[in-house]
Amino acid sequence: MKIIFFGRPGSGKGTYASRIAPHLGIVHIATGDMFRAEVATGTPLGKLAEGYMKAGNLVPDDVTINMFKERIAKDDAKKGFILDGFPRDLEQSHALEKITKIDLVVNFVIDEDIIIEKALARRICEKCGNIYNIADIKRGNIRLPPLLPKKEGICDKCGGNLYQRKDDNYETIKDRQDTYVRQSAPLLEYYRQKGMVKDVSVIGGPEQMVPIIIDVIKKSIK
Repeated sequence: MKIIFFGRPGSGKGTYASRIAPHLGIVHIATGDMFRAEVATGTPLGKLAEGYMKAGNLVPDDVTINMFKERIAKDDAKKGFILDGFPRDLEQSHALEKITKIDLVVNFVIDEDIIIEKALARRICEKCGNIYNIADIKRGNIRLPPLLPKKEGICDKCGGNLYQRKDDNYETIKDRQDTYVRQSAPLLEYYRQKGMVKDVSVIGGPEQMVPIIIDVIKKSIK
């Protein structure tokens, strides 16, 4: 079972993937986590990636693709995976096709203005990176409740202080959304023409959405 989770930055791909992958007996492969793991262990690819990341640049496709090839060769990925953040454009998707076959693309549909409101309300633990959100969004049939810590400003997992990232501001968030549309709209259309895409409207929090997504996956992959 090999799946791509697709959607705007902030649409919930990582949250859903981390919860759904264990349920399906497969692994969640997030590009950012993959980079950090390679850097932390000091692999040659990790050292290459680190230079680009420190400069604030995107890691080149050839480095990303080689990391991905090594990642899916590991034992825990034998039964399948959910990709989160890869591929991000047509060039990467063509490289991916040469490595493995993808069964399904799940595209999360959510309005840009809602994502921006959510992103502005994001709070992150300075110690463990756990993510919370103080926004309480109610629009029509959409109900996105806040994800609050038990004690205000303190992480439930490790007791670290919560903070708002400097780049979680309107201008940066809007720029991420515009970049996504510019880069990824052709990629989504490419997969759609192949009949691989299932759209899922994000109308609630993870507790509501996870069973919906699992049902879509199981019905789509026999």
